[in-house]
Amino acid sequence: MERRTVTPRPGWEQAVASQGLVFSASEHPDGTVTQYWNESACYALTLAEVDHLERASEELHRMSLEAARFLAGQQSVPGSPWRALGLPRHAVQLAVESLDRGDPALYGRFDLVYAGPDEPTKLLEYNADTPTGLVEAAVVQWYWKQDVLGDGVDQWNGIFEALTDRWRQIFSADLAAGRPPRVHFAHTELDETGEDAMTVAVLRDAAEHAGVRCESLLMSQIGFDTEQLRFVGADLRYLTNLFALYPWEDLVTERFGPRIPLDDHLRWTEPAWKMFLSTKALPAALWHLYPGHELLLPTFLNDRGDLREWVRKPLHGREGADIEIRSRDGDVAPVAGRWGPEGHVYQQYHRLPDFPGPDGAPNRPVLGTWMVGDECFGVGIRESDGPVTDALCRFVPNIIV
Repeated sequence: MERRTVTPRPGWEQAVASQGLVFSASEHPDGTVTQYWNESACYALTLAEVDHLERASEELHRMSLEAARFLAGQQSVPGSPWRALGLPRHAVQLAVESLDRGDPALYGRFDLVYAGPDEPTKLLEYNADTPTGLVEAAVVQWYWKQDVLGDGVDQWNGIFEALTDRWRQIFSADLAAGRPPRVHFAHTELDETGEDAMTVAVLRDAAEHAGVRCESLLMSQIGFDTEQLRFVGADLRYLTNLFALYPWEDLVTERFGPRIPLDDHLRWTEPAWKMFLSTKALPAALWHLYPGHELLLPTFLNDRGDLREWVRKPLHGREGADIEIRSRDGDVAPVAGRWGPEGHVYQQYHRLPDFPGPDGAPNRPVLGTWMVGDECFGVGIRESDGPVTDALCRFVPNIIV
């Protein structure tokens, strides 16, 4: 893998905004602005590297499903430390029942440390419930590749087509019977950046390509019929299929959270069992089940163990908030967020690689490999100045050489 310098397209800001990346500018606390989309560079991967990362991601996914079953089984064991997932008991039971039913899942994103074939590949975490970065990974970087390099260069990116195929698989019985299912796509209006709306738009577009009838919905428009024990949308029609870009750990603590099990007519995407994969307790469960595995970092639930250098992460943290680092490279104090009371994991500190730019400034990438169903179909690469990939990181497109 190498980082190459590229000349940005004239008018690239308008181009990426027209493709759904309306949230490219990030403002620093001091008032300076960083462009999230960065096409002054690209990361070049070989086919052998893509093959390795695909196989590593699919192996991690298989192991994660086993860890989800382990966490589900531990919920009925009195005194088990693995019951401490920062979730109410009714939510955990909902997740267990969903896993037992085998409710189908859509997608997810691994965050991996990777610097090339001579360095170890390590899992940082699995964003398997509401992964961000879909618009830029599935759509925007593809159009960048076409505009700048054309058909003669490939890119590791089959994400959108895979999402379309996955929607067909999820609703195969309805589609085969000539009954196109109706799916509501919901997000919260509290996100002022537009990222949630654009992410849902990509997923809805993929579903429409699959033959699914799609309708939009805001989370605040969802109601509950207390007589029929069913959820309804803005038009008071009953919901039958709902994709909600809303974290399950937040969903189950809403006022209607305890009512979710009462409506057995509604299919949720993502399913409730994704709570076992989206928690930062997952890497700890993986290390417990597969100690010493070459793709894993030592990780422990609510305990540092014998780690001398470590990263403390809240179980439900997002975008780098509330992360604390102790290492020989220097300590990092947490940026205050709303997470932490639910518990933490301690993960062995692992230095991110650095691909300095022409000016010598650091660029520390994390590779987000995208899973659709049980297979890996592409990568989105975000880079930061420091050891935490936060809301001020930069997205850089990829090519295959």
